Amino acid sequence: MLHFPRSWGAEPLGDGRWLFGIWAPSVAEVAVRVGGSDTPLQRQPDGFWRGEAAGEPGAEYGFVLDGSVRPDPAARAQAGDVHGPSLLLDPRGFRWDQPWAGRSWEEAVIYELHIGTFTEEGTFAAAARRLRDLAKLGITAIELLPVGQFTGRHGWGYDGVLPYAPHRNYGSPDDLKALIAAAQDHGIMVLLDVVYNHFGPDGAYLHAYAPEFFDTQRHTPWGAGIDYSGPPVRAFFIENALYWLTEYRLDGLRLDATDQIEDPSEPELLVELAQRVRAADLGRPIHLTTEDNRNITRLHEPEAELYTAEWNDDYHHAIHCLLTGEDEAYYAPYAADPMADLCLALECGYVEQGQPRPGTEKLRGESSAHLPWPSFINFNQNHDQTGNRALGERLTALAEDAPLQVAHALLLCAPFTPLLFMGEEEGSRAPFLFFADFHGDLAEALRKGRAKEFAGFKGFAERAPDPLDPATRDASRPFAESGSARAAEWRELTARLLALRAGGIVPLLKSGRAGDPVVTRMGERALRAEWPFVAGRLIVTARFGPDAGMEADVMEADVPLRAPDLGFETEECGFAVWVEV
Repeated sequence: MLHFPRSWGAEPLGDGRWLFGIWAPSVAEVAVRVGGSDTPLQRQPDGFWRGEAAGEPGAEYGFVLDGSVRPDPAARAQAGDVHGPSLLLDPRGFRWDQPWAGRSWEEAVIYELHIGTFTEEGTFAAAARRLRDLAKLGITAIELLPVGQFTGRHGWGYDGVLPYAPHRNYGSPDDLKALIAAAQDHGIMVLLDVVYNHFGPDGAYLHAYAPEFFDTQRHTPWGAGIDYSGPPVRAFFIENALYWLTEYRLDGLRLDATDQIEDPSEPELLVELAQRVRAADLGRPIHLTTEDNRNITRLHEPEAELYTAEWNDDYHHAIHCLLTGEDEAYYAPYAADPMADLCLALECGYVEQGQPRPGTEKLRGESSAHLPWPSFINFNQNHDQTGNRALGERLTALAEDAPLQVAHALLLCAPFTPLLFMGEEEGSRAPFLFFADFHGDLAEALRKGRAKEFAGFKGFAERAPDPLDPATRDASRPFAESGSARAAEWRELTARLLALRAGGIVPLLKSGRAGDPVVTRMGERALRAEWPFVAGRLIVTARFGPDAGMEADVMEADVPLRAPDLGFETEECGFAVWVEV
């Protein structure tokens, strides 16, 4: 019976009565239509329109603006697509059978998944049926790509226009809650990717309700920027965060592209949102994470108690360039010496920390070596870095398995927070392509925009699959090779690595940092890293390929005189990890 009362939208009062609220400061008349009956709302001094009306849960409703009916931008559910009526939904109707105390961030092994392609059915219910296998493997958190309702049947979710309503094609709100309850019953945390930096191009009726919601003088890659300085606008997003965390009992949120949330207020939206979440005291650890291209640290300083962790693209770029040799577009600065960049990421978190970088004149970032290691979310693959390629190739399709498995082991054994992209646990080579379900002029604009994006990558634009073809979505399901000997080998390696992480590395992380790391480059393609903790030391050695310039055998150099806790080696590649307590 979890309920978060909001200032936006429809709130149950009991006995079949509802309180409706919508911010429309420039509209002359507003009513709410429930089941065909209109009730005028009263204008408030702050530009909100409010009033009560009767209705049964499941009834269709919408707001009438100067004679035109529009869906509720804060609807908990829709009757159909983003243009149609909303549904009255009382969140107190769902029963959470088991209590949930959450998990600490040091235990997090994140598994990013897209509901629409994670299973053949593409539903919340189908995803719930796969959770037992993830828990047995050692996954402790799943992160869902955005589920707020968007145009069409399928898409990534980043073009959402109704951020309070789970996408209808995935299932009902109760289906999503059942998925979360099932995950937590298996000991798995659930994080949700939320988009507070823009709305999608179709069905964003906030433009009609309140043009004041937007800053027409500031433009983003997705159109007019949002004016975060107004209290109703801030409430829309802060309430959204608290709504998901309260009514859906989520363990945390991933805030998409926070570098695009420009707000001159004091405190800025990002700070106030985190402060409000921390003040809510939901009875379990809440983990807020960010994706921020600026490489800043102020939101993640431990004393600030704001955000738990940051997606670390720098780590990905170094690994990607090291294993593939790619040097085009944004990979260019990392291609100059990817091993040096990888060593820097293992030592400091960010690679770009405000220093000059090859191939770019723009300085980015600031010193990050002082931040706790788990505050960096590292990954070898994710939806962005795979799906934003014209052909959607995973790293597993671009490099050989031997160095890939070294990179896999390094990711899962380093003291940073690891993130796996669905299928990565078994070495999936299926692409993850960009896809959407737009029509007409919007579809054509999308095709042209995607072609322009790949102008910096030779030959890719001409070969890119049509993002509007359902076959593009179907090709993005990750488990085509499940059941093969290769998939079984990858899964066995993943299970071994995660068992070691849970039993040996997590206790070190929980004990706290006890000094600075020592990361030594052992040659062109080899390294040794040591991280000191209160409870002991974590040491890894990694060799990514043949290395004529290697100073010593990286598998033997200056390590304790005992067998590694886990290790493997081929003729050219090798990995070993020691946990000393």
